[in-house]
Amino acid sequence: MEWLGALHFRTLPLLDKAIVKCTDCPRLVDWREEVAITKRKAYENDKYWGKPVPGFGPSDAKILIVGLAPGAHGANRTGRIFTGDSSGDWLYRSLHSAGLAKLSTSTGINDGQELINTRITCAVHCAPPDNKPSTDEKHECNKYLSEEIRLIFPTVRVFLALGNLAWNSLFATLSELGEDLPKPRLKFAHGVKTTFTGSDGIKRYLLASYHPSQQNTFTGKLTYEQLDKIMISALKLAK
Repeated sequence: MEWLGALHFRTLPLLDKAIVKCTDCPRLVDWREEVAITKRKAYENDKYWGKPVPGFGPSDAKILIVGLAPGAHGANRTGRIFTGDSSGDWLYRSLHSAGLAKLSTSTGINDGQELINTRITCAVHCAPPDNKPSTDEKHECNKYLSEEIRLIFPTVRVFLALGNLAWNSLFATLSELGEDLPKPRLKFAHGVKTTFTGSDGIKRYLLASYHPSQQNTFTGKLTYEQLDKIMISALKLAK
């Protein structure tokens, strides 16, 4: 695997610490901090994290799940990705059902939750206004996704993208890192799967799922059964 980015860290914990300190996108800095001050009424007594949210899970994970960005009153409040909102409730319930998480819920960084052979990260590490990061912001934050993939690549066997943006980010980042991915790129759809042989000669899988956002879960576009099926598939492929 080639390394073309500007960052280089020896370990994932060191990368995570650097992400938390990042202030490279002024609009996102202003937004995440404003949300942490004004708060949502339901959480008015909570102390918000209000910083970039790093990935979560072991450094030698076999499954890497990639989402869009932290939720304004979820991960931006709790400090852990996909934690403290409806999307996280769906994701961790499904992970636990598949044996990939210690607990069926994730409420905060001190709740005892642990992921098993799985790591969760996102394409953008700051909560964006209207959940829509700009093209420049996505590009700026991609250096962190690139470095995270480089560090976890020796052990990861399955990449699971939650949503179209994560799917496209994974393809673009892996290609930039020198991996030879199938062409043309498969169009995003729930349940889409493809494979590639890594630069180390090991076969890996790319899976896609609808994002467990309220827009998808409340409308029935994504069901518990569909998400559970994806998690079981990721588990089997990782083995």
